[in-house]
Amino acid sequence: MPATTTAATATGLCQFIDASPSPFHVCRTVAAELDAHGFTELAEAAPWPAAPGRYYVIRGGSLIAWASTEDTTLPFRVLGAHTDSPNLRVKQQPDLSSAGWQLVGLEPYGGAWLNSWLDRELGISGRLSVRAGNTVRDKLVRIDDPILRVPQLAIHLAEDRRAVQLDPQRHVNAVWAVAGRPQPFLEYVAERADVAPEAVLGWELMTHDLTPSRLIGRDHDLLSAPRLDNQGTCYAGLHAFLAAIDEPGAAVPVLVMFDHEEVGSQSDRGAQSDLLPTVLERIVLARGGGRSEFLTALAGSVVASGDMAHATHPNYPDRHEPAHRIEVNGGPVLKVNQNLRYATDAAGAGAFALACAQAGVPLQRYVHRADLPCGSTVGPMTAARTGMRTVDVGAPQLAMHSAREMMGTADVPAYAAALAAFLTPTAAD
Repeated sequence: MPATTTAATATGLCQFIDASPSPFHVCRTVAAELDAHGFTELAEAAPWPAAPGRYYVIRGGSLIAWASTEDTTLPFRVLGAHTDSPNLRVKQQPDLSSAGWQLVGLEPYGGAWLNSWLDRELGISGRLSVRAGNTVRDKLVRIDDPILRVPQLAIHLAEDRRAVQLDPQRHVNAVWAVAGRPQPFLEYVAERADVAPEAVLGWELMTHDLTPSRLIGRDHDLLSAPRLDNQGTCYAGLHAFLAAIDEPGAAVPVLVMFDHEEVGSQSDRGAQSDLLPTVLERIVLARGGGRSEFLTALAGSVVASGDMAHATHPNYPDRHEPAHRIEVNGGPVLKVNQNLRYATDAAGAGAFALACAQAGVPLQRYVHRADLPCGSTVGPMTAARTGMRTVDVGAPQLAMHSAREMMGTADVPAYAAALAAFLTPTAAD
């Protein structure tokens, strides 16, 4: 029987997002929840236990969790998501000065909607690579003080008062000081991280909006937050996965959260890497199975690629496919694209539609306008890398890729319930 309840709530999603300003923090937040449910973290460079159990691995800003069984040929039910979101990231030589201002050099990551990042109080998060003797270790960084701000140009100075065209090279550097003692930005970050500045050998640092996530609207039936794309799926997927591991099913539930989706996934830990297929094979090998058992398991496996979906915008309804209206608080979204920007085929659509029916939640079907370029997800590349049947799904939202996005509160538990049902197929499925 499919899982029927999850602990996912809109307030819980707000707390999850506020705790997770970077992909590395997403993994830490998820890992803490997994630890509380009896999971054990495994190292990729060490042997894995033969006993079935609850395990997870972390590679940088990516995480995979699973609950293994005795049967090495049991298929996988995989829920995919991504941990990264468009933002402004710190350059390798960040210290700049202009017109008496001290600046931090930033550059856009992914398809950030740049105007939404202007005039916001910004913090810094990410990780440092720190020398420790003859080794290097990671140190997570989170500075929630409003140290950075990218100022808008006054309307009186604009060439065109209807819009200011932002140059990503010149117009998104952040002010962080004026007159006074110049201080290298990385020295400041190291001090805040309680690390000797000279020990810092590398860094992946990014900005985050400091406005807390919250419920909004007349009836508090809307949720305003940064990074809903795609932490909305990370949160719902985590709770779906935790619900699924307590349900007897005909498949091994797997939760995978990839980094670098917003920039093409071509990295050591992105969806185009060996991360997922390698982990799935090692799950089988650790239990005593071989290559044949692994391929048998893959042949019956299904992936739900979860990424947030476009709700129909009330001010721009003409930018949407007119026959495919998508409503917030209207239920999960099945995404289909004939040119395979989404991986959904008829069989995958059937698997997710059945999951929604079993969970008792409505299903919406999304098609992008044929005359507009369509975004993509981890779905197509996961399908190509593994050969597993894949379906692309999501929850509806507005303002995708803005510094602050919006979704419906009722869609949080509905999305999680549908994903939990997907992860727990019956033998008849």
